[in-house]
Amino acid sequence: MGKENIVELKNISVAFDGEQVLDGLNLDIVDGEFITLLGPSGCGKTTTLRLIAGFLEPDSGDVLFEGKKINGVPAYKRQVNTIFQRYALFPHLNVYENIAFGLRVKKRPESEIKEKVAEMLKLVNLTGLEKRHTDTLSGGQQQRVAIARAIANHPKVLLLDEPLAALDLKLRKDMQKELKKIQQQLGITFIFVTHDQEEALTMSDRVVVMDSGRIQQVGTPQDIYNEPRNAFVADFIGESNIVDGKMIKDYYVEFSGQKFDCLDKGFAAGEAVDVVVRPEDVDIVEPQKGMLKGVVTSVAFLGVHYEIIVDIGGFKWMIQTTDEHFAGDSVGLYIEPDAIHIMKKSEYSGLYGDYSSYSEEIDHLSDAEEEEP
Repeated sequence: MGKENIVELKNISVAFDGEQVLDGLNLDIVDGEFITLLGPSGCGKTTTLRLIAGFLEPDSGDVLFEGKKINGVPAYKRQVNTIFQRYALFPHLNVYENIAFGLRVKKRPESEIKEKVAEMLKLVNLTGLEKRHTDTLSGGQQQRVAIARAIANHPKVLLLDEPLAALDLKLRKDMQKELKKIQQQLGITFIFVTHDQEEALTMSDRVVVMDSGRIQQVGTPQDIYNEPRNAFVADFIGESNIVDGKMIKDYYVEFSGQKFDCLDKGFAAGEAVDVVVRPEDVDIVEPQKGMLKGVVTSVAFLGVHYEIIVDIGGFKWMIQTTDEHFAGDSVGLYIEPDAIHIMKKSEYSGLYGDYSSYSEEIDHLSDAEEEEP
């Protein structure tokens, strides 16, 4: 079946100052895939990248590259290149010389360097800017020079540590598409780190969701969005209503005081579970037609849709809909069986998925706090 693993992390643990940063981490990365490590600040994703790069050694566990153990192999001897958030371009060198840098270090013949740099410039859409100094370039152009420099040596693996974080939103979106295209053209393994779930979902073949030094879930963007393994993953990837429920029997669950058909099975009868319902999967109907009834407490217009908070017995649900409703309206919620996703209880149960304190300001404040290392 398919391709070989190019990188394997086996039971990796790392502690800084007695604090566990990675805790028995196991991960296989397939040759040629675009894989993203996703999680909040301090979850261990950058540490994982540094282990693969060789900037850091594990306290215990093994790093394998193409099946061979590379613990202790210095960074410059690994067939890996890294692009950092700050591109670290050489300001005294022009675009051409920045891209040629690694090839010169490896003492490649001038004719080969010329050919390679031309090929890289074409790949990243910078042909014609060879003579420009890097400090006269825009952020997006600098980003492209950094990519070209990193792939000129044809590393087998490219590590990208939040490389788009400094760009404004529109440029970021363009660069996401660009990076994905470059990765597909080159067939190099990309290991990408971000805390932006939308970026992870858009670009990756597989996403690794991390928290507290542990992998919470690995899967395709679709798997992770549609079948989150626990409340942390469900909440981190998009908005989620997460309520306490009880499995009555296979395909039948009780929550918010009502019983619902669902598509999940394999839980014990009467088992306490977490129930996830995505805001876009709920229909707002007349109160008497609803499976659940509640009152609209707030409405925000977000351009494409409204984000409506509905109080159902003291628990605040978020609904996304293109229909307009108003604060104070009595409404019913209609939920199809395939919109209900059942998860096992976990250490994250009860921490997420209620929009009682929800407002855009609070959201931004918590984002700002997360950035602290």
